[in-house]
Amino acid sequence: MTYADHTGTGDPRRTIELLWGVRGKPRRGPKPKLTVEEIVTAAIGLADSEGIAALSVRRGAEQLGVSPMSLYTYIPSRAELLDLMMDRVHGELTDPPPSDEWRVTVTILAEDAWEMYHRHPWLLQLTTGRLPLGPHTFAKHERELSAVDAIGLTDLEMDAVVAMVNGFVQGMARGSVESAGLVRRSGMTDVEWWNASAPVLAEIPEADAGLFPLAARIGQSAGEAHGAASAPLHTFRFGLARILDGVEQLVTGEAPGADRELPS
Repeated sequence: MTYADHTGTGDPRRTIELLWGVRGKPRRGPKPKLTVEEIVTAAIGLADSEGIAALSVRRGAEQLGVSPMSLYTYIPSRAELLDLMMDRVHGELTDPPPSDEWRVTVTILAEDAWEMYHRHPWLLQLTTGRLPLGPHTFAKHERELSAVDAIGLTDLEMDAVVAMVNGFVQGMARGSVESAGLVRRSGMTDVEWWNASAPVLAEIPEADAGLFPLAARIGQSAGEAHGAASAPLHTFRFGLARILDGVEQLVTGEAPGADRELPS
């Protein structure tokens, strides 16, 4: 991963102007051939189909039928473009239906983000220590905070819960996307891979095979239940529910040894 794969590394003023559609005085001369929105759309399409590594000014110019240098008159560099792309994709996320159950709302938001990562797996290739300061990213964060507002958490706890859920979703989605990519690259499904491996494993001496009884038992149970070596969606939903169990225990004060003072 290169420095250019980090969001939040472009010129802050120009990036925010682009994200919020703040434009300077109209320039004299011919009408621009493109819009920033068209460039961002083309860049997202390229990243979706070929990955973030394929994204370059030259490739984008080829997609749009213009010269590479002309793109710089719209967007200064790849760094600003990445912020625009991420914020645009965050705009695909929508408000959840009204609910009196905060767990339902958080789950809907988390599953919406899970699907977003699978539609745009290049998001998982970015380092996002500085998220785009754009309208769609702010709206995403506002929805997430609203889901846990007024349930009994402090402001710092709300912030930590949202960060924790987002980190979990991102991590689980990365594993899911990598598993799907492995199937594509190998040309074998998990079932086919296990079927090819089983006869070889059966040749291992019983004394050696018996060294891992729990792994054998649990692996067989999981494989029979899911028909695969892993079940990312099942694990994601199971883990999310357990995280929310912990938050609920914190709110109700039932968590063993719960400490409401967050470390600084």
